[in-house]
Amino acid sequence: MKKKILVLDDEVSICLLLENFLSKSYEVVAMNDGLEALLWLDSNIPDLIISDIQMSNMDGYEFLIKLRQRGFTKHTPCIMLSGKSESKERIKCYKLGAQDYLTKPFNPEELDELVKKNLYPIHYTLEW
Repeated sequence: MKKKILVLDDEVSICLLLENFLSKSYEVVAMNDGLEALLWLDSNIPDLIISDIQMSNMDGYEFLIKLRQRGFTKHTPCIMLSGKSESKERIKCYKLGAQDYLTKPFNPEELDELVKKNLYPIHYTLEW
């Protein structure tokens, strides 16, 4: 059974890109709105969440706060995506409970490594 990844970005093109890239190895659910994603999370538990920060209706920070307040998703790994590369943005995400932070535009190979790292901590590497 494939691991399930929730992709959250208000840019449809980013959702499609992530969905096409990740769906070879994972079950991918893509959404464009944080509020919609929270409703979906009421009855679904993904293995990993990849979320943009700058979104309409609910930004990624607020989504991350609400995600961590829920019992079932409190420990779900979350990778944040952003066009901002400043250290203070990364730190803010880490303090809110994000496992990783990736700056747009991103290298798909780096995203793949972050996904594997979060889904299969320390055990996925081929070499030591």
